[in-house]
Amino acid sequence: MATVKPFKGLRPPKSIIEDLACLPYDVMNAEEAARMAEGKACSLLHVTRSEIDCPAGTDVHSQEVYDKSVENFKKFRKNGWLVQENEERFYIYAQTMEGRTQYGIVGCASVDDYMNGIIKKHELTRKDKEEDRMIHVRINNANVEPVFFTYPAVPELDAIVENIVKNQAPEYDFVAEDGFGHHFWVVNDASTNKRIEELFKTKVPYTYVADGHHRTAAAALVGKEKRDKNPNHTGNEEYNYFLAVHFPDNQLKIIDYNRVVKDLNGLSEKELLAALEKNFVVTAKGPEIYKPSKLHEFSMYLGGQWYALQAKEGTFDDNDPIGVLDVTILSNLVLDEVLGIKDLRTDKRIDFVGGIRGLGELKKRVDSGEMAVAFALYAVSMQQLIDIADSGNIMPPKTTWFEPKLRSGFAIHLID
Repeated sequence: MATVKPFKGLRPPKSIIEDLACLPYDVMNAEEAARMAEGKACSLLHVTRSEIDCPAGTDVHSQEVYDKSVENFKKFRKNGWLVQENEERFYIYAQTMEGRTQYGIVGCASVDDYMNGIIKKHELTRKDKEEDRMIHVRINNANVEPVFFTYPAVPELDAIVENIVKNQAPEYDFVAEDGFGHHFWVVNDASTNKRIEELFKTKVPYTYVADGHHRTAAAALVGKEKRDKNPNHTGNEEYNYFLAVHFPDNQLKIIDYNRVVKDLNGLSEKELLAALEKNFVVTAKGPEIYKPSKLHEFSMYLGGQWYALQAKEGTFDDNDPIGVLDVTILSNLVLDEVLGIKDLRTDKRIDFVGGIRGLGELKKRVDSGEMAVAFALYAVSMQQLIDIADSGNIMPPKTTWFEPKLRSGFAIHLID
C-alpha cells in the first residue's frame, strides 16, 4: 500500500504568491523563463531556472547556474519570501481549466515506494535529464517542484477534500496569466491529517506518475544517495520522502499529444497518400480543421488539406496494452514504415505538439513550410495509462499531455 505523509511546507506569504508561483522548469526555454520572471524578483524561476540570472549564453548545466540556484534559494528564505511551517500538514491544491476543477492532495511520497514499484511509471527516463534534476535537489536540499501523481479514487478521501474546500477559505486563490485557476488550502486539523495518511496506507495499493517522471526519479535517487551515505540512517529522515500532488484518477483528463514531421521521406504528397492506404481508410476532409473523434482514428494535415485516417482491422491488437495505443499504431505504420522515423527520442525530423496548443498549431507549422505533414491523435485515457503501468509496460515517447501544469512554489519540501 502507498505511503503518503504530511510535511512542514516551506511556503510564501499570500501577498506574493502570484509573482512567486511558476510553471515547471521543463515547459519553457531560458528565454521564455526570463520573460516570465521579468519584473518579478520573487519568481521561483530564479531558483528553478537560475540561468536567467547568469550572463546570456551560459550553459544551463554549468556549475555557475547551479550555484546561482543555491544563492537565490537562500535569498528567498532570508527575505521571508519562503517560510517553513512549524507542524507537518497536508495541503489541497486545486486547478481550474475551462470550467473543470481537479483537486489534489499535496504530500510526500516515499522513496521506498518508488524503488519497490508501489509508485508506478509509464515512461522511460533519460539519465542526462535525471542527473540535472538530481543536482538541483542535491544542492538545495529540497524538492522545490512537485511531481504530478494519480491514484485510484477513494470516496472517503474525496469527502475529506470536499469538506475542507466547502468550509475553509483557501490560503492562495488566483487566476494565472494563462487563464487557469489555482487554489490552495492548508489542512490544519491534526486528526484530518492523520486520517488522510491512514487512508493512503489502507485504501491505495499503488500510485502512478502522471507527469514528471524525471523529477520523480531524481528525487527518489537523491533520497537513496543520502540514505546510503548516512551510517545512522533510521528511515524517518526527510530525504526518505519527496514532494508530490496526488489527484484521484476520476478527476483527470489526458490531452492529445500530436506530431509534426519535416519531410515526406522522399515521397510526393500523392505517393504518401497511396502508401497510407495499405493500413488506413483515408478520407479527405477539406481545408477546415478535423479532429479525431475516436480511438484508432487519426487526422492528418498535408498540402493545405485535412484527412481522416482510420486504422484497418488487423493492423492493431486491442488485447495488447501497448499495441492498442494510437501512438503505437502511428509510430509503427506511418512514422516508421512510411516516413522512415525509427527512434522518436533522437530523430530530428519529428517534433511533438501538446494538444493544449490546438490543431491550429499543426496547420500553422505545416503552412509555414517548417514542417511537411502533421498528425493529430485521439487522446489516451486514464484507464489506458493505468493498465500499461500495471502491466509493467512503458508507453512510447510523448504519449500523454496533462494540463494544467502544476505551479511550483505553493509548498516546498526540505530534505535536510
